[in-house]
Order: sequence, then structure tokens, then C-alpha cells
Amino acid sequence: MGTPFQKRVWEALRSIPEGRVTTYGLLAHYLGSRAVRAVATAVGKNPDAPRVPCHRVVRADGSIGRYSGEGGVQTKQRLLESEGVVIENGKIDNFDRILFDFSECTD
Repeated sequence: MGTPFQKRVWEALRSIPEGRVTTYGLLAHYLGSRAVRAVATAVGKNPDAPRVPCHRVVRADGSIGRYSGEGGVQTKQRLLESEGVVIENGKIDNFDRILFDFSECTD
């Protein structure tokens, strides 16, 4: 299930540590792609959420964005908060500090 590109996105999501977030753009960059919208579409089609943590992908401005899983944005916020991510007014608190840029990944 899923295209080869979507499967690469879903596998990359597994690299994002609990309590950290990344952006669609950083995820695309990690995959060697400039197709940020295609990455966002693949994230939204994740068939194994929240086990494959698509909820850890947020917008570049630190806002939590959308969530296509059951319960929508409220579920995304609850999942992030359960991992210790602080959200105020729809934005990630200390965004720069908890941003995961995939530099810790070795390929």
C-alpha cells in the first residue's frame, strides 16, 4: 500500500524522536526532494498513525498544522502534548529547541 515515495516518507517519519518535531520542508530535504507538497500529502496518507508518528510533522512557522487521523487537530495536539511538547495558541513552544532536522540520522 502506498507509492515508493510515500513509503520513503513513512519510513523517515520513524526517525523523528518522541518529544521532537520536524517540518514538511525538512522532511523533504532529508529525502532529497523539493516536493514539499508531495511530502505533506504522503504524511497525510500515513496508514499507520500514530505508530508511525506523522503527528510530529508541523508547519515551518511552528504551528501544528492539520491532522488527517481520527480526531483531527485535537488528536495531534494531544499526542504531541503526551510526548512533552508544549503548545500555546496552536504553536509549538520552544520550536527551535525541539526541532529535529535529521542531522542525527545516519544513512
